[in-house]
Amino acid sequence: MADSTTVTTEVPAKKEGAGFPPFKTETFPSQMFWLAITFVFLFVVLWRIAGPRIAGTLAARRGRITDDLAQAQKSRGNAEAASAAYQTALAGARARAQSLADANRKTVHGEIERERAVADAKAQEDIQKAEARIAASRGQAKAHVVKAAEDATVQIVAHLTGDTVSADEAAAAVRAATGS
Repeated sequence: MADSTTVTTEVPAKKEGAGFPPFKTETFPSQMFWLAITFVFLFVVLWRIAGPRIAGTLAARRGRITDDLAQAQKSRGNAEAASAAYQTALAGARARAQSLADANRKTVHGEIERERAVADAKAQEDIQKAEARIAASRGQAKAHVVKAAEDATVQIVAHLTGDTVSADEAAAAVRAATGS
């Protein structure tokens, strides 16, 4: 005896008081009352507590920004002044270095000229000594050639003619032949 059961799906009937409360027209006056109380409360909190705090924070931040900008401007001025002083010092150092380089160049050039003059004088002296030695060597060579010519003349005459010629006669003959 089994009983048979049936299953159905039904939507239960709505009760008269159910529904979304903000959309119920009978609760509008109380909702408006509490909305006004909440709005006034939040307005007073913002006006008296949060507003001054926000304004104070904005003023402090604006003051800090202004101070930071003033400090940055002051630092920029200091940096520009330091840069100008550095450039001035650098230009002065370059000018001093240039003048020292010019002075050294003139000193070195003067020393080079003095050394060149000394070297030229020594070279001239050496040239004159060499020319004197050459002239002396020429004179000696000429004397040796003349002596050799005189001796050869004596021997040639003796060999060709068989006569003996004196050294004075041979010297006179060599002088006549050379024109000296």
